This record gives sequence, structure tokens and C-alpha cells, in this order.
Amino acid sequence: MELHFEQLISGFLEKRVGISNEFLNKELASQLRKNLKDLYENEALQLAGIGNDHLYNQNKDIRRDKIFWLEKKSENLFEQEFFKLIDDFVHYLNSTCFTSIKSYEFHYALYEKGAFYKKHIDQFKSDDRRVFSIIMYLNDTWTENDGGELKLYLDAGIEIISPTNQKCVFFKSNELAHEVCQSNVPRMSVTGWLKTS
Repeated sequence: MELHFEQLISGFLEKRVGISNEFLNKELASQLRKNLKDLYENEALQLAGIGNDHLYNQNKDIRRDKIFWLEKKSENLFEQEFFKLIDDFVHYLNSTCFTSIKSYEFHYALYEKGAFYKKHIDQFKSDDRRVFSIIMYLNDTWTENDGGELKLYLDAGIEIISPTNQKCVFFKSNELAHEVCQSNVPRMSVTGWLKTS
């Protein structure tokens, strides 16, 4: 896994965004996708909001994805495997880059047909604990016409990233503005943040 960890870190250091095309193995991506589909079919996903605490609200003009927060105490074997992978990455990141990450939070995200998330950054105005954003895609049959790309606003210009299966994207939460383009088919991911506390 160190190869994939290094791909994320080196890409981030070189151009502010790290990408690993096979961060999740096929089996783990498949099982997490199944978990997400089951939650969706059981109507367990909730419309995502913007802001936090008393500033939290739901605004379909800004974002329309549905989410389900993952719990580290989950008894699902594949969610346990996912958290082990994240623990290993955090340990590697802290030991090689001295980042002092102490915690994280992740949720499943599903964008139904027509859903999007307009340009934003991931750190709250009233809470600076989110240091890095990390997105892992679960879309096994994605094609260019499916939409749902991640649009990153870099100093050198806009970069478009396809949400293909197993891919991971890694960037600084308080620096990199980004958006999710409108999806033409259901778009699935596990999205989260590495935090200082």
C-alpha cells in the first residue's frame, strides 16, 4: 500500500492534489459500493447540508448529494477493512510528513441523476480541524457521458477528475476550491476528512 500512499503524497506536494487510481482494491470497492446501495434502497441516506452547528442548513441550490456517516465501531467487515486502510495511511502520512493528524470522519455519498455540489472549500469557518480532504470512488462502470466529475480550481487552472472505481483524491481542506459536476447517473463515493483532533 505504500506505493498508493506515496502517489497521494507526492501528487499533493507537486501540484496540491494527490491521486491514486487503485487506492481501494477491487473487492473492497465492490463491497463498499454494495453497502452504499443497500443503505440507499433502505432509505437510510440523508440529504447533505452545508455549514456546521448553528450555521448548518440544507440548500438544494448548492448541493444535492445524499450521505450516511460511517462509524468506526461498525461491525461490517469491509468497513473495518476500510478504516484499517485509513489508519495505515494516517500513520504513514504522520511519520513521513509530520502532519499530526489525530482523527478523521467519513461518509458514504450518493449523487442521484441530476445531483451536483457547487464550488466550495471543505473547512468550516468556525472549525479549522479539517486538514485534508480525501475522496474514494466506487463507480465501477463510469463513462465520460455519466458526468459527476470532480472539478478542482488549481493555481495553474482547472483540473477535471473522473470518478472512476478505486480512485482516491487527496488535497488540503482549507485551500482547494472544488465542485462536483452534475451527475447523469448515480455517482458513489466514500468521502472524508483527516483532522487535527
